[in-house]
Amino acid sequence: QLQLVESGGGLVQPGGSLRLSCAASGFTLSYYGIGWVRQAPGKEREGVSCRSKNGGSTSSADSVKGRFTISRDNAKNTVYLQMNSLKPEDAARYFCAANPYRWCSLGPEIYTYWGQGTPVTVSS
Repeated sequence: QLQLVESGGGLVQPGGSLRLSCAASGFTLSYYGIGWVRQAPGKEREGVSCRSKNGGSTSSADSVKGRFTISRDNAKNTVYLQMNSLKPEDAARYFCAANPYRWCSLGPEIYTYWGQGTPVTVSS
């Protein structure tokens, strides 16, 4: 059974940092393009960061560029999202996702496999 499980979300003050983790089981994450997508209440899903299968292509949304970094640990079959300088507008539920086309894409529609998400709250 293919599964993605996110963790690491929580409450953080503005300017703080969090590292989200996404552990895969049932498939090898390094064979897929991966992405992080967030959704705030009442808003559309927004792709924030992605990485191609071989890591040769990465991309970040303008709203998080320079603050968020996606990475992958093949040995742990896990992908991470390091989030620095967090702002209140970054608050959302964050999902990791994988696509079999192996592409890096900020478009949520390309992703086939999704985790259940982890909530991030940014507030003082």
